[in-house]
Amino acid sequence: MSFIASGMTAAEPTVGTANESTRAAWVRQALQSLPGGWRLLDAGAGEQQFRPSCGHLEYVSQDFAQYVPAGESTGLQMPQWDYGKLDIISDIAAIPRPDASFDAVLCTEVLEHIPDPLPAIREFSRLLRPGGMLILTVPFCSITHFAPHYYANGFSRFFYEKHLPEHHFEIVELTPNGNYFEYLAQEIRRISQISKRYSGIAPSAEQKAAMRLVLGFLQDASAEGAQSSEVLCFGYHVRAIRK
Repeated sequence: MSFIASGMTAAEPTVGTANESTRAAWVRQALQSLPGGWRLLDAGAGEQQFRPSCGHLEYVSQDFAQYVPAGESTGLQMPQWDYGKLDIISDIAAIPRPDASFDAVLCTEVLEHIPDPLPAIREFSRLLRPGGMLILTVPFCSITHFAPHYYANGFSRFFYEKHLPEHHFEIVELTPNGNYFEYLAQEIRRISQISKRYSGIAPSAEQKAAMRLVLGFLQDASAEGAQSSEVLCFGYHVRAIRK
């Protein structure tokens, strides 16, 4: 007998809810593992959300500082945005600092917002001293956000495996965030929001119950199918050393 027919309840599935929290926890751990006193560039720092995790570092923030939420209605936008006081305002591919002037570069969820990401990777290579650390996260799959500054999707593991070594980086960690089932669950959770905005149709109580059943299945499948990240995941967490 289904939950829909019987009215029974079960524990609410949590699958598909940990994309951002998992990524943020990984970035904080990667930052905390850096030696004290290292000079770190937060490239594309946005609102500088990871500055509090850099108290043991010399933190330098950079961004192009041109995102204005009220200026565009396409896709998902932030209700408000505050860059705060940035140390450097520049093109991410032309940061006005000397060669090898940083011990570490952090760039999280930025490359999809750059028309051409390779010049940015080349710039990170220039700015990092030999032995320095690149900490990088980029979506493998995402829906339109921060438009009109949204240019790319599909940064697979093969993107990093090809381009980072070509720019003098040795990959020491390449970890998927989520998997196929987690990603589907995330988007199922967005159906009500997206359908209300674009179709004006809201799912019925029965349809919501059906989606909850599917989420339960996806939670079970995710627990057994972590390897499905090779076909789809939220994105990758990457650490690479400048050679």
